[in-house]
Amino acid sequence: PLGILAETCADFAVLFYACQYAGLVPVPLPVSINLGARNAYANQLKGLLASCGPVAAIGPDHLKPLLEEVREELNLSFVGTAEEFLQLPESTAELSYPSPDSTAYIQYTSGSTRFPRGVMISQRAVMSNLSGIIQHGVEIGPSDRCVSWLPFYHDMGLVGLVLVPLAAQISVDYLGTREFAMRPRQWLSLMSRNRATISFSPPFGYELCARRLRDDELNAFDLSAWRVAGVGAETIRPSALIKFASKLAPSGFDSKAFLACYGMAECSLAVSFAPINQGLKVDIIDGNRLSDEQVAVPVAQDCALDNNLDNQKIRFSQFVNCGRQLPGHRMQIRDQQGRVLPDRQAGAIYVQGPSVMSGYFNDLTETQRALTSDGWLNTGDIGYMIDGNIVISGRQKDLIIINGRNIWPQDLEHLAELQPEVRLGDALAFSALDWNNEESTVLVVQCRESDAVKRQDLVNRIERQVREELAIDCFVDLVPLHTLPRTSSGKLSRSAARRNFIEDRLKRQQDMPDLHDQRMILKAS
Repeated sequence: PLGILAETCADFAVLFYACQYAGLVPVPLPVSINLGARNAYANQLKGLLASCGPVAAIGPDHLKPLLEEVREELNLSFVGTAEEFLQLPESTAELSYPSPDSTAYIQYTSGSTRFPRGVMISQRAVMSNLSGIIQHGVEIGPSDRCVSWLPFYHDMGLVGLVLVPLAAQISVDYLGTREFAMRPRQWLSLMSRNRATISFSPPFGYELCARRLRDDELNAFDLSAWRVAGVGAETIRPSALIKFASKLAPSGFDSKAFLACYGMAECSLAVSFAPINQGLKVDIIDGNRLSDEQVAVPVAQDCALDNNLDNQKIRFSQFVNCGRQLPGHRMQIRDQQGRVLPDRQAGAIYVQGPSVMSGYFNDLTETQRALTSDGWLNTGDIGYMIDGNIVISGRQKDLIIINGRNIWPQDLEHLAELQPEVRLGDALAFSALDWNNEESTVLVVQCRESDAVKRQDLVNRIERQVREELAIDCFVDLVPLHTLPRTSSGKLSRSAARRNFIEDRLKRQQDMPDLHDQRMILKAS
């Protein structure tokens, strides 16, 4: 393996493709977009490098000191910049051409922090996925042009917006991830100026744009050429996308451009796509039946507006239909006993097909846990099927089980975000054991309010809303802005938030032994 710190620049592409010629295995590694937290990033980078054991590591000049710190400990033969690497004497060794089953690259999953998992993707797997995306998913033509701000170390950024344009032989314009985060309007400016037709983003990217744009800026863009606004990488919440489409309509954006998709690094990238030029198809279901019985019972939109059905109050949940699997792939929904479930029964999503990974690098245990003997991948996601289409409802590891009921953290987070003080992405929900060794629900919410009375009012409102909608108690913890943890790809991390919350509460209990908050006293275990 050869570690490449994947900054958004041409050097990354040169090194990545050079590895293919030289018979090396490139390993794209994250570049922190956070200007602070140097120690946390250094530890993450060290863990990833130790996991993949590269012969060398190459990165931008400003990260060279970090690489030097771990050079001797990890026995790296070379660390430095791409320019320094290219100045080394040329080897006379004969190039070894890869076979279809050779590993094309190792892709670390976005949650790989404490326990890195390097996904091994073969040449055959990635070429199959590229073919499916180009021909069937996005239906790329010679007049298409892409724009991307996604990081090169993320599967959607690497496969979808680095490898796909090359394989399809179309142009792509790049915007640095940090530049997008600071000034998201640059994404739209690039789309407008170059008449780009294709761009992808997780839901939070669209939400960030809509929130930061002023009304007087909308006339500066012409987004009428944007025919594929791909959305994926996490559970899709339609509300943020509807706001984006409504706000950018004066700029020529067509909501039919939204293309919902489903995928993961373990499948190279894409598993399924909704139909082109149809926009979002939202499935409105009875949220209580989904939690209690794991069945997605549809509710007509007019009933949802009335909020009553058979004289019973219904809690509505909305999920986006992510379409059919790519040709050559199969999907199944299975229960905990491994039995295949019928339509609208929620369970674990399994995928089989030519784009599935070879396994996790140097991790046979995790590989056997994820892949069955006959090649089915347990994706770790929960969802259900509708007439051959997949709907994603959550992640297995994030699921909260209270009194035998399945509670989706997205539902809790949505209730918090309904409060005027809370923005989309300001809340994370998870469960933790209380002093009675019972599973309790926690909502960590970023709060901009400093007044103690107003803060308590916000807590009371959220707790009341959760009780009314979900019939469970919930401990609401208000935290400062910019403290919710994210994965390397920018997605909010519930597992890290849970870990931080538990560590913080235990420390406070040790420092203040008289603290007896009966709503959430944690066991040290």
